[in-house]
Amino acid sequence: MTESQRVEAKQYNWQQLRCDLLDRVLDLAFLLVAALVLARPLDQWLQHTAGLDGRWGRLAVLYMLVTLLHFVVSFGLSFYSGFVLEHRFGLSQQSLGRWGQQYLKRVALTVVFGLFVTLGLYAIIWACGRWWWIVAAGAFFLVSVILGQLFPVFIMPLFQKTTRLDDDSLMQRFRALAQGTGLTIEGVYRQDVSGDTVKANAQLAGLGRTRRVILDDTLLSNFTEDEIEVIFAHEVGHHVHKHMSKMVAMGVMYSAGIFLASDVIFRQYIRSVEGTFSYVDFPVWALPLFTLVFTGFSMLLEPLQNAISRHFERQSDQYALNCTAKFAAFRSAFHRLAVLNKAHTEPHWLEVALFHSHPPISQRLELAERPVGSASA
Repeated sequence: MTESQRVEAKQYNWQQLRCDLLDRVLDLAFLLVAALVLARPLDQWLQHTAGLDGRWGRLAVLYMLVTLLHFVVSFGLSFYSGFVLEHRFGLSQQSLGRWGQQYLKRVALTVVFGLFVTLGLYAIIWACGRWWWIVAAGAFFLVSVILGQLFPVFIMPLFQKTTRLDDDSLMQRFRALAQGTGLTIEGVYRQDVSGDTVKANAQLAGLGRTRRVILDDTLLSNFTEDEIEVIFAHEVGHHVHKHMSKMVAMGVMYSAGIFLASDVIFRQYIRSVEGTFSYVDFPVWALPLFTLVFTGFSMLLEPLQNAISRHFERQSDQYALNCTAKFAAFRSAFHRLAVLNKAHTEPHWLEVALFHSHPPISQRLELAERPVGSASA
C-alpha cells in the first residue's frame, strides 16, 4: 500500500469504528429505556386499553413495537455507516434505492426470525420453569444447526446472486486442495457482489450437506489464480479444523451461561417490581429486559469470542501455507485485500482485542515470512 492508501484506510476504519461504538451505545441506551421505562406501561396499555388479554398476543405485539421502534431509532446511523461512509471512501456501488431495498430485507428477516425466537423462548420459560435455561441452550443449538444449513441456500441468495463456480482452471486447483478433506468440490460458489461493493471476500458457509466455499466475483476478477488458490486453501483450513462446528458448540456454552445469569437477574428484578415471581407467570413486559441482559453479556464476552476467532483464522492461514507453499501469492493476496477493502493493516492492539474477529493483515503477512509449520496449527 502507498502512504496515501494507508492514510485513507486508517481514516475509513476509524470512522467505521466510531459508528460501531456509537451503535453499541445506542443499542444499550434504547434497550435500557425500553426495559425500565416503556415496556411495563405499554404491556398494561395493550392489556387494559387495547383489549389484548391473551399474553401470546401481547407478547407478539410488544415485540413488534419495540423492534420496529429500535430500527427507527438506529436508522440514521445505519444509513450513514452503510451508505454515506461507504460511498465517501469509494467502496460502495449501490444506488440509494438498492441500499434501501437491502435494508428493508434485513429488517423483514430480523423481525420475522426474532418473533419466532421470542415466542419460542417464552414458551420454554412458561413450560420449563427454573430449568428453562438448559432447554433454551439446547434450542439454541438446534436453531444454530438449522440456520447454518439454510443460510447459504435460502438466505444469502436473497441479497446476492450466488451461482456454482464455472472455471475449469480454478476448479482443477480446488479439487487438488480439497482432496481427502471431506469438502466436496461441488460446493464452490461465486457470489455477485460487484453491483454493491468493490470489496472482496471469501467465506465458508453452511453446515453438513449445505457447506460450501463462497468466493466474491470481485475477488475472482481482481486476483491471480495463485492468490485465489491460497485464499481457497484458507477456507479449506476452516473445514479441516472444524471451526464452524466448534463455533456452534461454543455458542451453546455461551448462551447457556448467559441464560443462567439472566435467570438470576430476572428473578431479582421482577420480584422487586411486582413483589412476587413465578416462571408460569413470567411477565410479557420483561422481554426488553431479557434483550438488554443478553446484549450486555454478549458484548462482555465478545473479546473472548474474537480471540478464539483470530486463533482459528491463524490456523487456517497456516494450513493454506502448508498446503500450497505459495508464500509470495499469500502476501500479494493480503496486500491486494488491504487495498481493495481499505483495511487498516496495523490497528491498535486494544481495538484488535476488543472488536476484531480476524488478525490484522500485518500479522498475517508476518506468518508468510516464517518457515512452513513454524506456527501452531
